[in-house]
Amino acid sequence: MLTYLNAFWNAFKGTADWTWKSITFDVPWYTNYFWGLIAISLFVWILEILFPWRKDQKIIRQDFWLDTFYMFFNFFIFSIVISGVYKMIGLLFGEFGLTIKSLALIDMSSWAPWLQLLVFFIILDFVQWFTHILLHRFEFLWRFHKVHHSVKEMGFAAHLRYHWMENVLYKPLKTFGVMILGGFEPEQAYIVHFITIAIGHFNHANIKITWGIFKYIFNNPVMHLYHHAYNVPEGRYGMNYGISLSLWDYIFGTSYVPEDSGTIEIGFKGDDAFPKDFIGQNLYGFAPKKQ
Repeated sequence: MLTYLNAFWNAFKGTADWTWKSITFDVPWYTNYFWGLIAISLFVWILEILFPWRKDQKIIRQDFWLDTFYMFFNFFIFSIVISGVYKMIGLLFGEFGLTIKSLALIDMSSWAPWLQLLVFFIILDFVQWFTHILLHRFEFLWRFHKVHHSVKEMGFAAHLRYHWMENVLYKPLKTFGVMILGGFEPEQAYIVHFITIAIGHFNHANIKITWGIFKYIFNNPVMHLYHHAYNVPEGRYGMNYGISLSLWDYIFGTSYVPEDSGTIEIGFKGDDAFPKDFIGQNLYGFAPKKQ
C-alpha cells in the first residue's frame, strides 16, 4: 500500500510542479502547455472578433467566462488531481503482467520523426472519434457529455467545456492507442498536442472556415456546428463526431452538413432545465435519472 501511496504523491507533486514551472516560464517554450493554450486561445479569439461568422453574437458571448474556467480546470487542475490515480492504476496493471507494450501491433521507433508523428496523430484521433460515438450512443455516458452540448452560443472556449468524467474515459482509450503503437510516444508529441488544441478551438469558433477540398480530411467550424445541432436527424444519436479529422465521418457515413448559414439552434432537447453553473453541471451526470 505504501508503494501505491508514494506513487500517487510523486505523480501528483510532479504534475503540480510541472504546471507551476510552466506558469513561471521554467520549462522549454515548446512544451509549455499553459501559455501555449493561452496563446492559441487569444489568437483564435482575435480572429472571431475580426471575422465573426454570426455577426450578431457578442464578443463576450453567453457563458464565455464559464467556458474559460472549464479550459483551465480540465487541462490543468483536474490533470493534477487525477495524475496520481492514473499512476496507481498503472502499477496495479503491472502486477498482472500488463505493460504499455502488451498490445503492441506497430513498432515505430525506427521510423522517420515526421512519419511517427503522423501515425501517432491519426491513430489517436480515430480512438477519440470512436470514443466520441460512445458518449452519444450510451445514456450513462451521454449524461456526462451533455455538459459539452449545453453550450448555447458557440465560441473557441466551448472546445474545452466538458465533464471531467470524459477524461476518465478518454485517457484509458488513448493509452490503448499508444499501446497499439508499441507503447511508443514520439518525443515531438507536443506538436500533435498543440495542433489538436488549435483545430479544436477553430472547430468551436465563431468563424466560417471549411478548408476547401480539405474539408474531407480536417474537421471545421461549419461541420462541427452541426454536431451541436439541437435537432438531430431522425434515427441518429448524433453526427459529425470528428475531433481533428473529418475523414472518419465521411468514411463511416456519420457526416451531415445540409447548409452553412451558421444560424441553427444548438444544444439538446431539455437543455433549458440543464444546470447553468459549473458545480451543477458536474453533479448532473451522477444524479438519479428522472422518469
